[in-house]
Amino acid sequence: MTSATPAVPSLPDDGLVAVVKRDCATCELVVPVLGQLVEGDGLTIWVQDDPLFCSDIGSIHDADLSVSWHHDIETVPTLIRREGGVETGRIVGWSRDEWQAFTGVDDLGPGLASFRPGCGSLSVDPSMTDELTVRFSGSSLHARRIELAELEDEMETAFDRGWTDGLPVVPPTEARVLRMLEGTTRAPDEIVTTVPPDLVDVTVEQVAINAVMAGCKPEYLPVVLAAVEAACTDEFNMHGLLATTYFSGPVVIVNGPIAERIGMNSGNNVLGQGNRANATIGRALQLVVRNLGGGRPGGVDMGMQGAPSKLGWSFAEREADSPFEPLSVARGLDPGVDAVTLFAGQGPIPIIDQLSRTPESLTRTIAALLLAYGHPKLIIGFDCIVVLSPEHGRIYREAGWDRARVMAEIEPLLVRGGADLVRGAGGIEEGLPAAFGEADLPKFRPGGLQFVHAGGDAGLFSSIIGGWVSGEKGSDPITVEVRP
Repeated sequence: MTSATPAVPSLPDDGLVAVVKRDCATCELVVPVLGQLVEGDGLTIWVQDDPLFCSDIGSIHDADLSVSWHHDIETVPTLIRREGGVETGRIVGWSRDEWQAFTGVDDLGPGLASFRPGCGSLSVDPSMTDELTVRFSGSSLHARRIELAELEDEMETAFDRGWTDGLPVVPPTEARVLRMLEGTTRAPDEIVTTVPPDLVDVTVEQVAINAVMAGCKPEYLPVVLAAVEAACTDEFNMHGLLATTYFSGPVVIVNGPIAERIGMNSGNNVLGQGNRANATIGRALQLVVRNLGGGRPGGVDMGMQGAPSKLGWSFAEREADSPFEPLSVARGLDPGVDAVTLFAGQGPIPIIDQLSRTPESLTRTIAALLLAYGHPKLIIGFDCIVVLSPEHGRIYREAGWDRARVMAEIEPLLVRGGADLVRGAGGIEEGLPAAFGEADLPKFRPGGLQFVHAGGDAGLFSSIIGGWVSGEKGSDPITVEVRP
């Protein structure tokens, strides 16, 4: 839907024009001065807010702020001189000497303070600028417009048309989408990637629309774009992740200065609710896959039970006091680079160990729980991420164990004899074929286990994020740099 751009409101060809608002102490101060000028050579007064302000001396209500927007009013009061239909000068704020020189009228505002700065114009209020841009200059957006009937409810319409994940979404008005696009330097029509399962090329603008719907702030958009790019790689295999009957969905782990800059949580309740960035970045990714790629539950999304995490899951690594280098660095990026890592994971599994005070003991606890992931007899097919809490991390840090040392110590603990893994062993029919009975087998493939440091300061609890099928038949974790 497009609409004609409103005509520019006309100002007098000759004379003085003042733009003021009641909610401005300086404008209130200069009301007597405006009265003097009205009685003199003539003055047209435009009021941004209260139509009764200056009505006793003659004023016009700039109700839709069209005068203020079209004439670039940034500060009130602004006094403009026009000659022959052209602006020939303007001053802002109140200075008796400047106003007298500008107007040629002596003795303005006797008894008033000689100088007061002005206030911000409503037309440049950050909460209004995008709406005014859309209203007066039209929109540069390419997305089709949806017209709602007068009695239609925006929220209910989104539910009815299948645009939501089951929770309310923020209506993506043109102003909100334009504001979201300010969060990136990338062009709105740039193709970000091809989104499965429908293999649709999506643009930065389309991702921004879904980021608005998810509740993101503009500064989150670069992270959302990186997550979308990572999810749609062959390595991550988003199509396969949708089609599986397993529990998993994309987990977005953020590293680098951007995590703190946009206010992501890496501490208390890091995997839970309460932080806007954590809650909405992963949700935006899921809405892109749903609304643009066609990945809807009951269709291509075949999750047998699913998990609450499939609404969207993102968090930041707690890098400052970690015993390890950041996950992004472990995966090949330089320190200090903003990055996202996507992992096909399901909900967290608790690790409870409140008595271990040595890294050796704690490592055995973690290994024992990792061996049970999925099934104690299933090996190599699943990756896992251990989310190590600060209290458990302190045990490694104080002992001087880095990531390499932890991996060197835990890997032998994750090897089991084939006799315990074959079908029927331990009275459990699940297991490996009998041919594996003589082999010693690792729980994880090389690189299939990762550690991330996150969580609050109190509590000797960590967690495991279990993965989906790994490798060519499933999903590989992928780490990409965040572009501005």
